[in-house]
Amino acid sequence: MSQRNLERILAGTYPDPDGGGMLSVPVRAVVIDSGLAAVAGELIAPLDLGARLAVVMDAATRHVAGEAVIAALAGRGRAASVVLGDAPHPDMDTVRQVMAESTDADGLVAVGSGSINDITKHAAHLVGKPYAVFGTAPSMNGYTSVSAAITEDGLKKSLPSTAPRGVFLDLDVLAAAPKRLIAAGFGDSICRSTAQTDWLLSHLMTGTPYREAPFALLAEDEAALIAGAAALAEGDRTAIGLLAHTLVMSGFGMTICGGSYPASQSEHLVAHYMDMLGHGLPPAYHGEHIAVTTLSIARLQERIIGLPSPTVRRNGDSRGAFQDCFGPALGDACWQSFLPKFLDDARVKRLQEAVDERWPDVRERLKRVGRPATEIESALRAAGGPTKPSALGIPGPFYREALLNARKIRDRFGILDLAEAAGELEAFVAGEVPMVEC
Repeated sequence: MSQRNLERILAGTYPDPDGGGMLSVPVRAVVIDSGLAAVAGELIAPLDLGARLAVVMDAATRHVAGEAVIAALAGRGRAASVVLGDAPHPDMDTVRQVMAESTDADGLVAVGSGSINDITKHAAHLVGKPYAVFGTAPSMNGYTSVSAAITEDGLKKSLPSTAPRGVFLDLDVLAAAPKRLIAAGFGDSICRSTAQTDWLLSHLMTGTPYREAPFALLAEDEAALIAGAAALAEGDRTAIGLLAHTLVMSGFGMTICGGSYPASQSEHLVAHYMDMLGHGLPPAYHGEHIAVTTLSIARLQERIIGLPSPTVRRNGDSRGAFQDCFGPALGDACWQSFLPKFLDDARVKRLQEAVDERWPDVRERLKRVGRPATEIESALRAAGGPTKPSALGIPGPFYREALLNARKIRDRFGILDLAEAAGELEAFVAGEVPMVEC
């Protein structure tokens, strides 16, 4: 792994490939090593979190690392536990619970992975307190980002949040994490190709701002990570360390861009749709959903990029149609979020002009940043991750619905939008769902 690049990012000496000097991040320390929980006091001390700390965890993460962190912090001030229920849901109710139970704390310390980290960082943001995180699984790329995936009023959102002052990933703990969580982290990493393709597509077709920096941070390690996918399933420490490093750098990419754009596009919209509306679905980790949706989006990207020249048209999107799809309240919320990319007649005309003028060049640029769907599928299998909705208990009709409607929940223009405008989305979905044996 490129440890030197990590050190340069933290020191502010990594040249910005987009120009403008050096890249910088608000995170002060990242440590990926063994035995970190036992020396938590020494790791936290330089971060100026304050003397009174609230350590946020759930029953599972308390057992694997939380008690050790509490014990190590006890000699350096007062550390109080905030223990959430089993599998806490990252929503505003849980964020408010953490805020209420940490009112006396100067700073917060998360012990956990996806949900606990997001809940803690957003609570810290709302109350203006610093926080750090001891990760318990290499399961997602949000440890070093400045956003949190939080459900608010039924709508899954990426909300601005406090960056951690320190991120500590204990390889002993990470290697002992459930294999599903490790595979989920790989799933959250492999979507780099679909996210970059979508973001670049939006930039080339609609003028969305775009940066190369977040992808430069990952370029050195991605090939090795994919080549060593099978070692992840075996719990190999070197492979898990590389995955953890990749997740950290992906989070930095989001932080540098001020949002989740480089790591969350159409594949995440489909997963967020399932989170929002998949009531009664079997429990699954975020990265497991991303593994499956990334594979579908990679196939869709290949289909659309393979077209000689799409012909776009205005569709039936409207506030009423959104209310019919989502219900009155959620429909209005989605419509307001969607409006910035709504293809009215003028935007359809501009989009078609962009296709007519530069589609061959666009296709070539997109092909260069993508990764073949077959390669993604092979790597996911090697890592022990899911490749089909049915592997996660997602019914075919609901997955079809998610693919068709996910573009409606956020303003990010991507391959789902272009496919719909070109009249290709329904045909793709009809073929995709049987293909993945839902």
